Amino acid sequence: MHEMSIAESVLGIVEETARREGFTRVKEVRLEIGRLAAVEIEALRFCFDAVVRGSLAEGAALAIDETPGTAWCFGCSRSVPVEARGDLCPACGGARLQVNGGTEMRVKDLLGT
Repeated sequence: MHEMSIAESVLGIVEETARREGFTRVKEVRLEIGRLAAVEIEALRFCFDAVVRGSLAEGAALAIDETPGTAWCFGCSRSVPVEARGDLCPACGGARLQVNGGTEMRVKDLLGT
């Protein structure tokens, strides 16, 4: 389950940022995760709750903004929305798509005291 390693990486970023900003406690962590990033959101929430125990982010809310997937269609030369890798182009039905959005993962911001 790679969500555990993602949660651990997020905690590292949170702790580093909190120290730099002078936070004594983190109340909320907001992530941006693309729909095509291959992350199971509920598993990540579970793992985050586990890894923040005993840290300055213990009890912090985890807000996740999911960004849509997009791909470039070589058939109709358009950027189109996609729900999953391997989807057909919703505009022309073509199968030659190159994903160009929705694979991102980043810590968007923190709310702390």
